[in-house]
Amino acid sequence: MFMMDNRRIYDIPKQEKFEIYILIKNVQVLKDRNDREYMAFTFQDKSGTIVGMYWSALPEEVKKFTSGTIVRLRGMRDIYNGQPQVKIIQMRVAEEGLSPNDFIIEGPVSKEEMQKEIADTIKEIVHPKIRAIVQTIMSQYRESFYSYPAAKSHHHAFIGGLGFHTLSMLRLAKAIANQYPVIDKSLLYGGVILHDAAKVIEFKDPLSGEYSLEGNLIGHISLMGQKISLVAKQLGYQQKDEAVVLLKHMILAHHGEYEYGSPVRPQLLEAEVLHRIDDLDAKLNMIENHLKEVEPGHFSSKIVGLESRTFYKPGDEYLQDK
Repeated sequence: MFMMDNRRIYDIPKQEKFEIYILIKNVQVLKDRNDREYMAFTFQDKSGTIVGMYWSALPEEVKKFTSGTIVRLRGMRDIYNGQPQVKIIQMRVAEEGLSPNDFIIEGPVSKEEMQKEIADTIKEIVHPKIRAIVQTIMSQYRESFYSYPAAKSHHHAFIGGLGFHTLSMLRLAKAIANQYPVIDKSLLYGGVILHDAAKVIEFKDPLSGEYSLEGNLIGHISLMGQKISLVAKQLGYQQKDEAVVLLKHMILAHHGEYEYGSPVRPQLLEAEVLHRIDDLDAKLNMIENHLKEVEPGHFSSKIVGLESRTFYKPGDEYLQDK
């Protein structure tokens, strides 16, 4: 007998059956070897995301179980190949009165705090052209910037993740710039603030994690390069102005390597720092998220963004000796 409860998915012990409301974050309709359709779901509530397979999906179920839909899910917490998943027993669209906002993962810093700290940092950009470009772009993206995720799945993949990732990087950037006075803070801070800002165009919306047409065909790196050129022109700057060229290089080089989507490798000290702190912040967030689901003394599941390595969470013996 199932009882409807108010627990979140990661509050439910493994192998325990449950019935809860949960959000479909995204869904893929696939076919098995017998050409029958099945659905691969990613569910989400405030405790995190979890996958689940819905076998032998009927055409009407494919139509109604779409991304952004809240469902009443009956199932069991399970593990498959070391990864948490849901074994789906029964599912139906939830009744009226529930909002997707009830299931959105929230970051550790409020929107207001992020806005203030990033706005204060823009004031620290002393180069007038870089400050003007950054201010103009951020004023246009102001609302969406603090509601979008930073990535589809690997890191900071939650509402407001883009703002939190940017804020985390700014804090790292300030510490490094204070240690190395040779670093130009205007370039570094401007690059950090804008490096992922075009994710608000790359993604269709803040919730689904699906890419827009521009996201698929152009990508956030090139989109921001175009945006800087457009805003610079609107502000009366020449495209060959060194400040414009250097700021664009910061954005275009921030993934570090051609195979990771950057059309150029870093050739400015500040561009190298931007690339390194972006990579560091993203990877630390991946590890942190995986270790949340691990008991002390055990290894995490494989982290795709880190060469499929597993990470160990120190056990009780170590913790007791601290």
